[in-house]
Amino acid sequence: MVSSLMEAYGRKRSCIRELFEFGRTLDPDLVMDFSLGNPSVRPPQAVLDALSELGKKDVHGYTVAPGSMEVRKAVCRHLNSIGKAHYEPSGIIMTCGAAAALCICMKALAIDSSTQFLAQAPYFAEYECFARGCGARFAAAEADLESFQINFPALEALIGPSTQALVLNSPNNPSGAILSESTLRRLAQLLERRSAELGHRIYIISDEPYREIVYDGASMPHIADWYDSTIVCYSYSKSFSLPGDRIGYIAVSDSVDDKDSLMASLAGSARAMGYVCAPSLLQAMVARCADVKPDISSYRENRDLLLGSLEAMGYECVMPSGAFYLFIKSPYSSAKAFSDEAKKHGLLVVPSDDFGCKGFLRISYCVDRKVIERSLPVFEKLLKQD
Repeated sequence: MVSSLMEAYGRKRSCIRELFEFGRTLDPDLVMDFSLGNPSVRPPQAVLDALSELGKKDVHGYTVAPGSMEVRKAVCRHLNSIGKAHYEPSGIIMTCGAAAALCICMKALAIDSSTQFLAQAPYFAEYECFARGCGARFAAAEADLESFQINFPALEALIGPSTQALVLNSPNNPSGAILSESTLRRLAQLLERRSAELGHRIYIISDEPYREIVYDGASMPHIADWYDSTIVCYSYSKSFSLPGDRIGYIAVSDSVDDKDSLMASLAGSARAMGYVCAPSLLQAMVARCADVKPDISSYRENRDLLLGSLEAMGYECVMPSGAFYLFIKSPYSSAKAFSDEAKKHGLLVVPSDDFGCKGFLRISYCVDRKVIERSLPVFEKLLKQD
C-alpha cells in the first residue's frame, strides 16, 4: 500500500507543470510558453565567473549540515545591509531552494494534524501541497481584488488556536503585487494581538524569491523589520537565473524570542526530510556573490510591452510592481476555459484557480521578447472570439 495523499499529488501535477510539460510536446519555434517562472536572462556575470573558477577547485565535498560558515556569514552580511532585523550565522540554514526551505519550516512547526498554516490569496499553488504533505491543514484568506494587499477581515476570521504560521509572499506570485509598509505594519499589529490572545506565537514564513525583482523605484519593505517572529525563506533561482540549480536559505533573526528552540526544530526537520548540506559548489558561489544584483531591465521591458499591448486590446490587468508575472482577468466565463482555448493556438497561460483566486490568468513574462511579440495576435484573436 502507498499513501493515498501522496499518490493523489503524484497523479495530478500542478496546473503550471501540466502546461509546461504540454508545451514540451509542441514545436519550440511555434509554442508561446508563459507557464513556468523560468528566467530567460543569463545569470549575472559575477555568478558565472564564480561558478567557472570554483568548478576547478575541490568544493564538492560535504559541508556541515546547515551550510558552510563562509556562506552563512555572507548571507548575514547581505541581510543585515538591507533591513533592520539582525542576523547571525547561527540563524541561517542553506537549502535546496525556497521550496525545501518552506517544507522544512512547515515540518518544524507542524505539531499535529490539527496544525493550521494560512496564506493570503492569490498564493503560490504548491503551498497547500507543502502544508498537507507535512501532516497539517491549510487555508487561505479570500483575495482583495481591488488592491491585492491583505484582506484583513478574511484573514483574521481564519486565525484560531491551531494556527501556527502565515505564509507570506511579496513580491507576489502570481499577481506581481508588493505588500506595502502600511499593510505589513497592520499585519504585525494583528498577529501580535492574536498571538497574545491565543497564548502562543503565530509565525510569519516570508517566501521571498522575488525580493530583488521590483520596478519603477518601488519600495520593498521587509516584514522582519516589524514582526520579530518572522522566518525568511529565500531562493537564488530568480535573482541569479539559476532555477534548475536549487540554492537558497532559511533565515531567523536574533529578535525571535525562541530562536534557539526554533533553530533546533528547523535543523531536526531538515534532517528528518533528508535536506542536509545544500550543494557545496553553489554554497561557495553564494559566499562570493551574496550581494550581486540581477539585471531586470529585460523583465521591465517585457512587462511594459505585454501590459500596454493587452490593455490596449481591452484586457483587464493587475499592474505588477515586482516579480515577472502579469495577472489578467479572464475575458471568458472561466479562466480554465480561456487557458484551454489558448492551448489550441500554442499559447500557454496558467488559470488562477489553483492560486485560490478564480477568474484570472497568470502570464510569466520572463521569456524572450520574440515570444511576447508572437503571442500578441493570438491574445487579440482570443479576445475577439469570446
